Amino acid sequence: MTPLNRLSLLTCTLLSECLLSPTILAAEKMTIHQTSQPIIATPENKLYPMSPQACISIEASAGRLECYDLAFGRKAEVIEAPSPSASHSKSDSKATSTETSIFEVAAADKTVNPTTSLLDRRWELSPQSKLGTFSLHSNRPMYILPLFYNDRPNKLPTSANPLNQATTPLNFDDTETKFQLSLKTKVVEGVFGDIGDIWAGYTQTSRWQILNAENSRPFRETNYEPEVSLIFPTNYNFFGLNGRLLGLTLNHQSNGRSTPLSRSWNRAILNIGLERENWVVMLRPWYRIPETKSDDDNPDISNYLGRGDLQITRKWNNHEFSLMLRHNLKSGEKSHGAAQFDWSFPIKDNLRGFAQVFDGYGESLIDYNHRSAYFGLGISLLNWY
Repeated sequence: MTPLNRLSLLTCTLLSECLLSPTILAAEKMTIHQTSQPIIATPENKLYPMSPQACISIEASAGRLECYDLAFGRKAEVIEAPSPSASHSKSDSKATSTETSIFEVAAADKTVNPTTSLLDRRWELSPQSKLGTFSLHSNRPMYILPLFYNDRPNKLPTSANPLNQATTPLNFDDTETKFQLSLKTKVVEGVFGDIGDIWAGYTQTSRWQILNAENSRPFRETNYEPEVSLIFPTNYNFFGLNGRLLGLTLNHQSNGRSTPLSRSWNRAILNIGLERENWVVMLRPWYRIPETKSDDDNPDISNYLGRGDLQITRKWNNHEFSLMLRHNLKSGEKSHGAAQFDWSFPIKDNLRGFAQVFDGYGESLIDYNHRSAYFGLGISLLNWY
């Protein structure tokens, strides 16, 4: 050890706390390179966060990933930049693998950056983005809309089941407050070797008649939606889009009410996720799990809420736009569907606004066969991506 190093160590001992000198840091890096896998050391990845949220603002991908590793107590693992010849060899290997299977798992797909891939950021598809199990994430957008206007309130809900038809008109205002809470967590990582994660999610959406003092300000409708999803990473090209996700979801949705206002159904949903730069396309066809006739609150719900939906999301200049389309795949008088447009936009610092427009059937379960148009304005808490 050089005299300068000895002097620095002596100073640290006498003062009980000090910052490592650049010389000692260099020695530390040399030791790491000799005893473990190569680590890329930059100012960004020398962080010791109090929580994972502290890592979000780090721009450099290597620094952000190491920050997450430190936050969750995991050993940092950063890959050395490959030489041109090695990069060429990997590209050839990747091309060969893609021909044999779409489940490239993004493990060999070095062209996908887990910090910029929107689907990877949301579902931890590549090995570099794995954060382990039982950490909370947003499942769907979380927001509160103090102003949520309905042009045709459903004051006499009906159903194809005679037992589920209201007989007395309900006293509801056309303006209410809507809010949505939605979380998910990974419960199993690597179901089939290195691929396949199981996620459990829960979403709750409430519509509160906060201005309806005459009727004691009731919650007009709350929908509860627990679900379990098996998610696989994929790697294929489809008309210029990168197919990144394939999953299966078992979903239950109900409004938790008694007859005649009870509404519920169960679905098996196929999830197909594609992306390109700041665009994401999610296709979700589903199959309604049948119920016995006597227990079915809404036997014709698929004729109104459809057999699937398509969601297109675009991030642009700190704005997020999302369009949801669904349809029952029928024509003529039996054609029913819905469209919803969401816009999340910056206001000041971390405060974000949220606007929502809906037109069609089934904005909520009690309105599954009632067509209305809605407009809401409020605050965004968490976005899709």
